[in-house]
Amino acid sequence: MFMSDPLLFSISLLDTGAVLFLLVYFVITLSDLECDYLNAQECCSRLNQWVLPKIIAHSFLSFLLLIHGHWILMLINLPMAAWMAFEIVTIPSGNLGVYDPTEIHNRGQLKRHMRDCMLYLGYYLIFFFTYLYCMIVSLLQGDPINRQDEGEIVHEF
Repeated sequence: MFMSDPLLFSISLLDTGAVLFLLVYFVITLSDLECDYLNAQECCSRLNQWVLPKIIAHSFLSFLLLIHGHWILMLINLPMAAWMAFEIVTIPSGNLGVYDPTEIHNRGQLKRHMRDCMLYLGYYLIFFFTYLYCMIVSLLQGDPINRQDEGEIVHEF
């Protein structure tokens, strides 16, 4: 371990919060495409540039949890990392990325992408509060109030 648990969980909170904001951006952009405020080319180019940073942020968080020995949290994060990797691996040849402008309106792809973004949003929202709880617990471990001098009245603050 090269950092304390409160620092690890505060970094986890920042990372998860950033991914949450990114996913809200995904949902807004996809809903703009659905309402015809954006064309498919512009929407897909905006979203494809943020797919890799989302995967890197999640992988970085999983790596930090792994090296710090938080096995349960890391194992719970693994299926989402595997799903994101599966999305990248199963991109058909010739497509521009996960979001392809020529296929986004075919076969319910837009609804599938919107559903996936909502699932990601729920997943990261749950883990945001999980990391917040873990950070609070790690901050309160031990004796946060010096109780050795219970007989003394402290006049300084």
